[in-house]
Amino acid sequence: MTSNLFFQSDVQNPYSIYKAMLDENPVYWDETNKIWAIYSYEYCVEILKNNKAEIPLVNPNNEQELNECTLEILSNLTRLSNGIKHEVSKEIAMQLFLNIKSVDVGEIISSLIKNDLIENEIDWVKSVSKKLPVLVLLKSFGFKEDDCDFISEKIESLIKIMLPQKTEEQTELLNNNSEKFYSIVEKHFSSLSFYDSLLIKTSNQFNLSIEEIIPIAVSNFIGLCIQSYDAGSGILSNSLLQILKHKTFSNRIAIEKSVIETLRFDPPIHNTRRIAIEDFYIGESQIKKGDLILIVLASANRDPQKFENAMNFNIERINNTENLTFGIGGHMCLAKYFSIHLATEAIWYLFQNYKSISLLENQIQHEPLINARLPKNIWILIQ
Repeated sequence: MTSNLFFQSDVQNPYSIYKAMLDENPVYWDETNKIWAIYSYEYCVEILKNNKAEIPLVNPNNEQELNECTLEILSNLTRLSNGIKHEVSKEIAMQLFLNIKSVDVGEIISSLIKNDLIENEIDWVKSVSKKLPVLVLLKSFGFKEDDCDFISEKIESLIKIMLPQKTEEQTELLNNNSEKFYSIVEKHFSSLSFYDSLLIKTSNQFNLSIEEIIPIAVSNFIGLCIQSYDAGSGILSNSLLQILKHKTFSNRIAIEKSVIETLRFDPPIHNTRRIAIEDFYIGESQIKKGDLILIVLASANRDPQKFENAMNFNIERINNTENLTFGIGGHMCLAKYFSIHLATEAIWYLFQNYKSISLLENQIQHEPLINARLPKNIWILIQ
């Protein structure tokens, strides 16, 4: 009996698993884990657009014993909300992106490389991928250097807020850091020129008080930081690996196309979850109310019914932008274009400023995660 939940660190090539399931069981009931696994592009889109499938609750009844501040953040995240709460938080996130300021990505990445470069060698993941997206986001909103340092240092503990299950140590770190994290963001936002108008606009639009809007705004900026650290770092890491392998670094356009194709071919996020709130059918399979659903985005992205020669890395394929890595419909990730632009600028800077970039390891190890395939380290030689 096949289990569809596995740690990416335990599997050398998950795509061979996805291909087999896509060919034989595109809609599969995993009896071991009591969850439906959806593998085809068509059916993944159906689930993502289906209003009978919602984001499952994380930490119901506070079984993980999160403190008040951590619960405030968790309950207001766009990624984990449904219904009107999702509409409010999505609108706020959109307003935040409309007010983002341009920063010099090259200057930031130059400093990161200079600080960690040892005899022309550097760990791209540790030194750049896990730091650059968060720093760019923070500097785009004008956070002070000491606040940038604190958030960059503590963000790894904050991303554990997304886990359906947390260890006692993870919960303790969350509870210890969330209050200061929240306080820094709230205080800084109150000083920004656009913030009052954002609060008033959202308050009027959804008939909520300013006091109700503030924690949603603060929490969703924290959510953007979390996404920058996990998915953002994964895009930078996976894109560099594919660009080095396929030598698609001749110019900025080629790099941007390579980033987009990486999001299809080797995305950082491999699956997401839903829960059925009513009975419905996917193909001939009946999904019953209360059933959990695993949407295997990475499998859908290699569905030959959607992408020609889907198992090949091809930056010129005309529909590469139709990958499902950022989702689709109401829960589509708003950081899509920000992430693509950042990865393009960072990798283009690398190839513009160094004559030679080569990979120093053949076997990349991955983090022990179920939903994301993130390299632990990528040691490169730059000259």
